[in-house]
Amino acid sequence: MLAIKKARKLIEADPQAANAVTLTNLVLALQNDHPFQLGKLYELEPKDFDLAVEIMREWTLDRHYAKKTRLIDVVVKLAEERTQAD
Repeated sequence: MLAIKKARKLIEADPQAANAVTLTNLVLALQNDHPFQLGKLYELEPKDFDLAVEIMREWTLDRHYAKKTRLIDVVVKLAEERTQAD
């Protein structure tokens, strides 16, 4: 979550800056599952480009963790139902 937190601080510091706008659009695209123009990433300074890549990496991991959590919830619920049935 470090990259996501860094991005939030960067965007809050100057929301109109070009790098903040690009990161905002990236996050919106990830959140809403919309297309994002990858060419915009190449316009970023190297440190901001790295931040964008890290955001995407964290976003992907979070999606997998969310799916894992839902799976665990289902499994625990089924286990409880089986225990109550016995």
